[in-house]
Amino acid sequence: MSSDREFVFTANDFAHVQKLIYEHAGISLSEQKNDLVYSRLAKRLRKHKIHRFDTYLQLLDNTDHPEWEEFINALTTNLTSFFRENHHFTRLSRHLKDNYARASTDKPIKIWCAASSTGEEPYSIAMTVASAFGKLNPPVKILATDLDTQVLAKAEKGIYQFDTIDKLSSLQKEHFFLKGNGAQAGQVMIRPELKSLITFNQLNLLSNWPMKGKFDFIFCRNVMIYFDKATQYKLLEDFSKHLNKGGLLFVGHSESFPEASRIFKLDKQTVYVRC
Repeated sequence: MSSDREFVFTANDFAHVQKLIYEHAGISLSEQKNDLVYSRLAKRLRKHKIHRFDTYLQLLDNTDHPEWEEFINALTTNLTSFFRENHHFTRLSRHLKDNYARASTDKPIKIWCAASSTGEEPYSIAMTVASAFGKLNPPVKILATDLDTQVLAKAEKGIYQFDTIDKLSSLQKEHFFLKGNGAQAGQVMIRPELKSLITFNQLNLLSNWPMKGKFDFIFCRNVMIYFDKATQYKLLEDFSKHLNKGGLLFVGHSESFPEASRIFKLDKQTVYVRC
């Protein structure tokens, strides 16, 4: 613990944070996250003009306190970009073209992005589906959920700095984005046709899921690394119940679940097939 810190942050304070975030969000914080937790929550202390961590944490003893939402938002990691781990979108595109694009059915494809963050991932999914079908209004319904309400609000707006799409092709930029003018110069907006394919909702993965029916694809990438093994397996079981047989589950590059071989078969490169 650094003596240069503005606030005293004891081992007991950190243990209290670990307990709260695990009980309410299922996130396991290692000791290596001490500095990260301090820097993120210190902003909340300043906001409330509180000078001690134990005083701040007492606010959360009331589970209905509005600070709970800010506490969880502060400790949720939201690193993302368009077409991050691009091989997943290549795999999705190939599967769509082979199994859906030429089928004569009006039944919509259902896709769940379980950690949408600021929207880059669900919009990348929408772009992939639109490209596979060759039109901006493909037969798809995309559900995008996240625990963090602040990033969901940004995602729903669909407005980004121009440099966030630097690595996209000229064709993608032209087909899927509108350039901002005047006060919005230097920004781009997702085309309304693409936005209309996505529904954004707040969801805690550890709570009861309200969704009806099953999905054809589920993206839950770089999320389960924050959960312990028991929670991971419980989530995988729940995903299997919400995924059609033969449906694909996309997980993060550092995530592997050999213990779930009864319900998911590893395809390749962090893509699992529902057994």
